[in-house]
Amino acid sequence: MCRIDREMRRKWGLDLMGLKAAAFGGGKEEKLKVSSASTKSKMKLWMIRATTSILLWTCVVQLTALGDTWGSRVLKGWPCFNHESDGAMKVQTVQKVPVPVLRPKRVYKNNGYLMVSCNGGLNQMRSAICDMVAIARYLNVTLIVPELDKTSFWSDPSEFQDIFDVDHFITSLRDEVRILKELPPRLKSRVDLGMLYTMPPISWSDISYYSNQILPLIRKYKVVHLNRTDSRLANNGQPMEIQKLRCRVNFSALKFTPQIEELGRKVINLLRKNGPFLVLHLRYEMDMLAFSGCTQGFNNEEVEELTRMRYAYPWWKEKVIDSDLKRKDGLCPLTPEETALTLKALEIDRNIQVYIAAGEIYGGRRRMASLAAAYPNLVRKETLLDHTDLKFFQHHSSQMAALDYLVSLESDIFVPTYDGNMAKVVEGHRRYLGYKTTILLDRKLLVDLIDRYNSGSITWDGFSATVKEAHAEHMGNPTKRVIIPERPKEEDYFYSNPWECLQQPEEDELLSSL
Repeated sequence: MCRIDREMRRKWGLDLMGLKAAAFGGGKEEKLKVSSASTKSKMKLWMIRATTSILLWTCVVQLTALGDTWGSRVLKGWPCFNHESDGAMKVQTVQKVPVPVLRPKRVYKNNGYLMVSCNGGLNQMRSAICDMVAIARYLNVTLIVPELDKTSFWSDPSEFQDIFDVDHFITSLRDEVRILKELPPRLKSRVDLGMLYTMPPISWSDISYYSNQILPLIRKYKVVHLNRTDSRLANNGQPMEIQKLRCRVNFSALKFTPQIEELGRKVINLLRKNGPFLVLHLRYEMDMLAFSGCTQGFNNEEVEELTRMRYAYPWWKEKVIDSDLKRKDGLCPLTPEETALTLKALEIDRNIQVYIAAGEIYGGRRRMASLAAAYPNLVRKETLLDHTDLKFFQHHSSQMAALDYLVSLESDIFVPTYDGNMAKVVEGHRRYLGYKTTILLDRKLLVDLIDRYNSGSITWDGFSATVKEAHAEHMGNPTKRVIIPERPKEEDYFYSNPWECLQQPEEDELLSSL
């Protein structure tokens, strides 16, 4: 193309020279004709040059768009674009990024769209998400990425994608259920106008409830919104594929964001440098104490503050609480003082690092003094990390809880002082990771033994021996869930012991004998 451009210029140059010669040899009339012809020729020459330049420029742009490596090789073969002589153009090798292998999409007739709003803290919402994925799969509907709770005690504004890797969540489950980040435009506009059927499902419901009651509503309204989704699917009696899918979502699809994962690894590496560590989920924050009404060891002013807080939240239904009676029934989290005695009785090495996986302990240093004296290597994420590491997570309780969750999974020993949602979900996850040591405290027995020890009616050796004996089988060992028909709230929680998804010891023995 460059050669054509030079030939055309040469040809038109000769023509112009001929016109000039004719002009010098002719008369006045001939000069006018030559002048007119010359003007037209110049116009034609200008248009040809402009067209040629545009054509050449278009070629360059198209070749460049094909890629730096391929385009530069093509251009090097053209005489007018060969820059090898001055070394100005260098071919850059493009490093290939491995393309992840995706599972094939599951093809099914879509019965409608399911929107869900989770409630509670991080792990309460986590288990609800697992349930809702299983329900969406069973009903053959499209699930919209769940909305997280922003109105609870913690007032965390985090969205799903701020805590979990949303793209991994969607793609890793594509062979089971279709998940979208938002509704299609036509349906979204209807929802934005308030045209939405919303309801809370019944707690601890069998999957048949969703098939018989919820699916007809989805078919009728096209979109159904379920709110308050915690504990809405029964622990037991569900099809095996439902139970397996709940586990797959929990242990595989729900990955934290790369930022949270990276910071979690940093905390774990800092702890590992100093040897083994124990994670103590010391559930002794203000919200738990206000909610439970447990006021052991607090002065009158602190008791009044906790009581005011309990009355300030109307959805905390229990208002009048006998703290002493509740404690004796084992329904209160262990105090820091009781926790110190328990760890000592279990003969936990006093030099082990004890990572406190919790928010701010109510009562501060005064309540933590006994525990710090018994176990001087107390650490928290705030003491291990720089302020700059945590600044993006401040005022985002769920993201901070996600860090504690990661550290809890990797600990040598995990000890929760209350059987809340985090304690249960971490317990189940540690079982999945190979029955890692998780000490499940018998609080009712412990408070009785502690009171007897403090009163002098039992010696330290007797106290310690009884505590160790009582907890010998409470270390996260393989066991089946306790099933209590008609009382699902009192039976073992699915996410604390998803035995259907775990390899049982007898399976290991069978495999080793083959």
